[in-house]
Amino acid sequence: QVQLVESGGGLVQPGGSLRLSCAASGSIFSINAMGWYRQTPGKQRELVAAIISGGSTDYADSVKGRFTISRDNAKKTVFLQMNSLKPEDTAVYYCNLRARTDGDYKYIEVWGQGTLVTVSS
Repeated sequence: QVQLVESGGGLVQPGGSLRLSCAASGSIFSINAMGWYRQTPGKQRELVAAIISGGSTDYADSVKGRFTISRDNAKKTVFLQMNSLKPEDTAVYYCNLRARTDGDYKYIEVWGQGTLVTVSS
């Protein structure tokens, strides 16, 4: 069974920084993409940033220039460095994994449990 473990959320003042981490474990043959989404009450979950197997990245317009997604392939871990945080960045952030499982090469999509980021003075 493939699982994701997130860490790094918390309370930060506007203008501050946080770094989120998400580690994947289990029978993974290959990773197609890992990314971060966020959700606030009453709104749909939205893509924040993603990094695909070849290394290219995609960002929501609202975070471009402030957030950076990176990965450690050996540790199957993705990071989200969030700088110049704004109150509107407050949300539950979810890690997302799209991969193929070891053995049967089944395509799976897995979500983390979510980590709360609160930007407030």
